[in-house]
Amino acid sequence: MKIRFAVGPHAGSLSAPDMVAFAESLAATGFDGLWLSDLPVAPVLDPLLGLALAAGRTNRLHLGANLVPLGRNPFLLAKELAQLDQTSGGRLLLSFVTGVGQPGERQALGLNGARRGDVLEEVLGLVRSWWAGEIVQHRSERWTFDRLAPAARPVQDPLEVWLGGRGAQALDRVGRIADGWLGAQLTPEEAGSARVQIQEAACRVGREVDPEHFGMSVPYARVAPEPELLGQLAVRRPDVDPMAFVPVGRNGLREFVERYVDAGLSKFVVRPLAPVAFWAEEAAWLGDAILDLQT
Repeated sequence: MKIRFAVGPHAGSLSAPDMVAFAESLAATGFDGLWLSDLPVAPVLDPLLGLALAAGRTNRLHLGANLVPLGRNPFLLAKELAQLDQTSGGRLLLSFVTGVGQPGERQALGLNGARRGDVLEEVLGLVRSWWAGEIVQHRSERWTFDRLAPAARPVQDPLEVWLGGRGAQALDRVGRIADGWLGAQLTPEEAGSARVQIQEAACRVGREVDPEHFGMSVPYARVAPEPELLGQLAVRRPDVDPMAFVPVGRNGLREFVERYVDAGLSKFVVRPLAPVAFWAEEAAWLGDAILDLQT
């Protein structure tokens, strides 16, 4: 099993100079990739802009994003992602998510009562068709495309799309249509159970998710975190003490990763809970903690 680590920034926004320092520090330290998250109504850098900037400053680092495709025109999204994959030389990694449920998010995305999961599946099917070079004939309540040919195709064939989520419907969707799963806010034991549920869902439709394609986003703290840093985690999972999935310190982070590996996961996005002043130093600390586990 190939264990790989990407690193994401904390929840705050990165300026352009910080984004460059972030990307260059991870590349110099030897991490497999960087990972950005899409927060549509928050004042943070759009992940596609951030990845484009990182693509121009690195030549090996994989460039990943949790992307909310809802609210984006599927044709233009397919073109943008294909061109980003071209620009980066085939280094783009993608996880589609339905959002984080922030106030005003549904309004900003223009969902108008539509079920998020249904819209995500529709968008995913459309972008995959254009990436495959197909001429798309499609009509729904949201979009109409009349024999529309692709404007760009990615370097990767196929350009994989992983999905997130932890509820029963989300895990079933991963098994039915996704290329992989990137979970979040799950303990190692919960993640192992989710992995089994995904493969069972895949089996029901006559497919299997690649066993190498299961990952976890892991928030970490170098020292015991202040309560305010745990606030958003607690809101999203009020049923569990946030410290159940937030490792602390080098040994704590390493132990957590090893527990996830024992549960069958091998791809990790680690991100600090607290803001980072110097990414070169943070990358060195992280590298000392876990990079020898990368295979």
